[in-house]
Amino acid sequence: MTASGTKFKVTDLCFIVMLIIALYVGLAKPWVPDLTAQAHLVLLALIITIGMWIFKPMNMPNGISGCFFLLFTLALKVPSTSVFSGFTSGALWTLIPALFFGFVLIKTGLGKRIGYLVIQLFKPSYPMLILAFVIIGLALSALTPSITVRCVIIVPIAVSVIQACKLELKSSGSALLLLSAWAMAVIPGTGWLTGSLHGPIIMGMYDAVPDLKGLLNFGSYFQVMFMPALVLTVLLIVGGYFALKPNQPIALEKEYFKEEYKKLGSFNRDEIISAIILVGCFVMFFTNRIHGIPDGATVLAGLFLLTITGVIKGSEIGTGISWDLIMFIGVAMSIGGVFGVTGVSQWLVGVLVPVIAPLTTSPWLFCYSLILLFFVLRFFDVAVFIPTMAILIPILPEISKSFDINPVVWVALFIMGANCFFLNYTNMFAMVAESIAKERSWTSWQMSKYGIVYGLACLITLAIAVPYWISIGMFG
Repeated sequence: MTASGTKFKVTDLCFIVMLIIALYVGLAKPWVPDLTAQAHLVLLALIITIGMWIFKPMNMPNGISGCFFLLFTLALKVPSTSVFSGFTSGALWTLIPALFFGFVLIKTGLGKRIGYLVIQLFKPSYPMLILAFVIIGLALSALTPSITVRCVIIVPIAVSVIQACKLELKSSGSALLLLSAWAMAVIPGTGWLTGSLHGPIIMGMYDAVPDLKGLLNFGSYFQVMFMPALVLTVLLIVGGYFALKPNQPIALEKEYFKEEYKKLGSFNRDEIISAIILVGCFVMFFTNRIHGIPDGATVLAGLFLLTITGVIKGSEIGTGISWDLIMFIGVAMSIGGVFGVTGVSQWLVGVLVPVIAPLTTSPWLFCYSLILLFFVLRFFDVAVFIPTMAILIPILPEISKSFDINPVVWVALFIMGANCFFLNYTNMFAMVAESIAKERSWTSWQMSKYGIVYGLACLITLAIAVPYWISIGMFG
């Protein structure tokens, strides 16, 4: 027991281990002269910050943990323009208004309406309900990058369907519908830049590296990621059905969903305004190559219009989204800038590039080795995979130059790794969905079985994606 009377947790011990490692790196300076004293201390700050992100000592919020990295690097006299580079990036200012789009979907009820509008069109059966969840997931992904918001909308709908179907608690049929609904809130939206949080976050981390700045945009992201996301979604749906084959029939009439939709009443003013603005923004994203207006300008315009029309009130700007999340992402996007000016990036090139070099002899070996490595790392890096990406992204220009591998192809591998969920704790969005569903949630074994299907689906997807990436010049 600690002095406060709370139990000493394993995570606390793990954090202490990371703290000891950090102090050793910062004080013993094991990599002098390749790494300066300042750079060693930057690594000390990063290791402690990552430890706080992963193990959450004293339940420290991610944003406040990130502030430790900011204050420490500022104290080391790292230029403030580099320390705060993530907060001035266009990617963060694409993400902030887009997160408000998710807030609007919940506040106005538009998200729930979209869900029931779609699901009432389908005859109640396992395949048809899963297909409905696919369409709902795609529709919501087009309107907000917030996976959490999509979970908040789609998981309660899935729970109400399970209850209406009178499926047994934690039965295979119940787990199939709930996991399918959750997965469709996560996976399909990764096919385009603004369809999930991963897109803007990775874009910001790329832009923090001078040689990668401007490389990732809606078009380049879509080119490399849309096809794999589509294939992965189909494989997960089919594989998940056979892995969790239901043992209870669905005895429910289509009219049930129609009645649930009628209870929502007619469209109100805020829903109509929100729908017009959000659809308009998505069209602007998709036609970016034609008009050339940056996505950041589009989402800022959307936020402005939602505010002047009164859909978002002035008082809701401070409470509508998680500013802790914004601080966390801003710090993550700043890591690359700090690495660049302190020499850590160049040192990482010398350390990691020789390790990765043997994997670059063929695109197949490269992609499969990395995805398997990422699956393993995901058991340890539970902070939305940001620490792993923060370490690897600064070395991508050197890998590109040495082995002729386009840095954009890494995006797909990062996202496949970030989304895996062999165990609940490895995927924060799985934990969000589980907390929403409560007693209607899945068992640990059902989640692991579905997660194994996801892992296998990624491996099969790569078998299709690698030839495609080769054909579009991702590998020299």
